[in-house]
Amino acid sequence: MSEDKDREQYGVLLYYNYAEIPDLNHLLTFYNSNCSSLNLRGRVRLSTHGVNVTVGGNLSSLESHIEALKAYNSLFHRTDFKLATCHHPLNDKVARECGFTSLSIRIVDELVTLSSHPLLKAPDISNAGMHLSALDFHSSLHNAYKESPENGLVLLDARNLYETRIGKFHVPNVETLDPQVRQYSDLSSWIDDNGDRLKGKNIFMYCTGGIRCEMASAYIKSKGAGFENVFQLFGGIQRYLEQFPDGGFFKGKNFVFDHRISVGSSDANIIGTCLMCQCSFDDYTSRCRCTYCRMLVLVCRSCESESTVYVCELCQKQGKPESAQLIEIGESKTSSSDAEFNNFSSDLPRVPRGDDPRTSRKLRILCLHGFRQNASSFKGRTASLAKKLKKITEFVFVDAPHELPFIYQTPMFESNENCASSSLPSSPPPPLENCKKKFAWFVAPNFDGSSGVDWKVADGPFDPLQYQQQTVGYDISLSHLKNVFSQEGPFDGILGFSQGAAMAALISALQEELKGEMDFKFVVLCSGFALRMKAMERGPIKCPSLHIFGNEHGKDRQIANQTSKELASLYEGDCSAIVEHDNGHIIPTRSPYIDEIKNFLNRFL
Repeated sequence: MSEDKDREQYGVLLYYNYAEIPDLNHLLTFYNSNCSSLNLRGRVRLSTHGVNVTVGGNLSSLESHIEALKAYNSLFHRTDFKLATCHHPLNDKVARECGFTSLSIRIVDELVTLSSHPLLKAPDISNAGMHLSALDFHSSLHNAYKESPENGLVLLDARNLYETRIGKFHVPNVETLDPQVRQYSDLSSWIDDNGDRLKGKNIFMYCTGGIRCEMASAYIKSKGAGFENVFQLFGGIQRYLEQFPDGGFFKGKNFVFDHRISVGSSDANIIGTCLMCQCSFDDYTSRCRCTYCRMLVLVCRSCESESTVYVCELCQKQGKPESAQLIEIGESKTSSSDAEFNNFSSDLPRVPRGDDPRTSRKLRILCLHGFRQNASSFKGRTASLAKKLKKITEFVFVDAPHELPFIYQTPMFESNENCASSSLPSSPPPPLENCKKKFAWFVAPNFDGSSGVDWKVADGPFDPLQYQQQTVGYDISLSHLKNVFSQEGPFDGILGFSQGAAMAALISALQEELKGEMDFKFVVLCSGFALRMKAMERGPIKCPSLHIFGNEHGKDRQIANQTSKELASLYEGDCSAIVEHDNGHIIPTRSPYIDEIKNFLNRFL
């Protein structure tokens, strides 16, 4: 009888609080002691900026936890504790994936990760959008509904695509913006790309419980004039549905990150559809995931019995094949504690990570070779680098569009007082059939575009400053790379070596103009230099960048140390990193250099 009573009294508690924590270790000790003694299960994340918690247990234990927090510190007196009754976890697989079979308490750098790459300036949480109660939020939407479509109000859903599939706000005469992101850390990039849809509007934001809107609204307001009027639904969809049990303007179900999976109103219509057959369906209990990116997908029971390989809408848009030579990803045998990782939010999903090639995501990096090289030779030259980074990167190599003639350098001998000149015969060039074509991203103004079918003798000795004369052909190279992005993308970043680095640098300077055609998150510039073009002179380049070049004693005879330093100085300091080495005109792969390269790339995973 008492067991039945306990089951009836089970609940879930969600809360967050942004506040400066004076003694983080003391707070950690409190949570460890209190949650363990009350037999709570779930996730607790602590940082110097506050707390983010989702735990489950008997209602009496959860209520005791709240009272203990308020007694512990006045910081928690104004916290919005969202306590809901529900059933015990009935599905071990779901409970394990949601972290409700154990207690996990961790210290993290960020309560929610707004961006997968370093931001030029982190938003100030004290400048977040104005809180609106569920009643005020509803009233504002109702008034906009009664007005004309040109009411100046937009709704912004700060959640992930798989959440909005099963439930969202719908208000006639009000535009609802659904960014359709895989994860919250992609939202800042969407905001950057869609500023024109937000500027000058009254922006009403919402998410599950509120925490994602705090940081995202502060990020929007940090953009300055035209982005001042930002409002957020206090307590999120959960508080709204408590105020409006029939759903109000919210249609469908509210996705939650615990064993309940979703919560609906008394009139929760099914708005989701099966990925495979398009029938009405909104149940994520089976936890089906995209074979490529591991995002949750909706698959009805009938389709689930017919296939175990699924490709989400976003991967389909990127041209990923929907059929068969795909790795079939079975149920993970990893324990919930093994699956934990630092950047957690009770508003965010648990994504499998680790070294398992079936589940870990790799960065796709487009590699641009140097002058008078080709994709094949550059692949060989970077084989050691690719091996060291094979767990986190996939390199894609392409030839530049300008084919170069074969140049033969005749031997040069010094004369001396005993011998006017050498009479040694010069060796002939190798047969052309044994030579691979060479290419360039930029060429000299007098380049006639002919590659020829035979060797040409060089005009003179090798000139280490020849790159300064190679200044034309950029437009052809840019058009060529747009096609590469279209046909072989997407790419997370671009790696360039020597002249390839100069090309990558120019593209990064034009990153804003190229959005939609060439989307990428970062550049890695090895032995790079800056071309004298207007695009490179418009102020600090805001693209995250890693600069790798030889130091003053690094013996790089092609690109001087100061030249690469000048290129690095053109980038915003807050999101760039520099690796100086002593190995010449190469990309170093030994420690500590490879460790610094890995640290930079890991920011984008």
